[in-house]
Amino acid sequence: MALCLAHKLSGEIVNCDSLQLYRGWDIGTAKTPVGDRRGIPHHLFDVLTAGNSYSAGEYARQARNIIAEISGRSCLPIVVGGTGFYLRALLEGLPVLPERDERLRARLLLREQARPGSLHRILKRLDCAAGARIHVRDVQKTLRALEVRLLTQRQLPPPAEARLLEGYAAIKLGLDPDRAALQQRLEARTRWMFEHGLIEEVQSLLAQGASGDEKPFESLGYKQTLLYLRGSVTLEQAVSSTIVETRQYAKRQRTWFRRDPQVHWLAGFGDDPEVIAEALAISHRQLTALNFRALN
Repeated sequence: MALCLAHKLSGEIVNCDSLQLYRGWDIGTAKTPVGDRRGIPHHLFDVLTAGNSYSAGEYARQARNIIAEISGRSCLPIVVGGTGFYLRALLEGLPVLPERDERLRARLLLREQARPGSLHRILKRLDCAAGARIHVRDVQKTLRALEVRLLTQRQLPPPAEARLLEGYAAIKLGLDPDRAALQQRLEARTRWMFEHGLIEEVQSLLAQGASGDEKPFESLGYKQTLLYLRGSVTLEQAVSSTIVETRQYAKRQRTWFRRDPQVHWLAGFGDDPEVIAEALAISHRQLTALNFRALN
């Protein structure tokens, strides 16, 4: 659907999927192959390696810069993906936080490796609210929160200090297919991934030096494939587990985005011609109201 919108409206696509940021994570993330992108510029794909990561704030800064560049070319930025916190950070902003300090992060990670759970204990002692909000096993969020606390010498700033994305109006389109049909498609896609290279993709990532402990390996499909390759589960168990967790994830996404009253919900899948036509109609209407010259 995004490709059709970009073609009709002189648009460029900006990724808002936290996993499609990673180079080499293709099959399990359903990343659109370069050859299928119809010559439409795609941004913020394949920009991270296994050992790197973006915080939501870092993503928002990068995406805002890219959106400004696209607008400067008189094109329409089309943000695509379902990582809700990244999208919120992009549109609503986050409090201004310091940049990553790689030396500090390295020291903190060494401490965590020597004493698992120690970073979370320190965070709770220095910032009780942040420690209560972040799960003890989420090392990446704990690391970032502790890094900010040590660099600023104060607790995490409140959301009221966030800076909204200025100079833009967002047209939010959400896909809302029939639940039974969605579950069937999720199962079919999961089985297709395992049958068409997901296992080989993970083997390749490991052969290139990844340990399997990196953040993207915690995601759906990849963690099950690791368990299969390490002999902890059978292939069918890995597939079944991925199907169940993907359904649960889809349910959580519905809950997250349903809270936003600005979303125009489209009853179907993004490859349905009627859904695409409705998305174009909504976009044309909104863009005309904003005096944006839509290109046919």
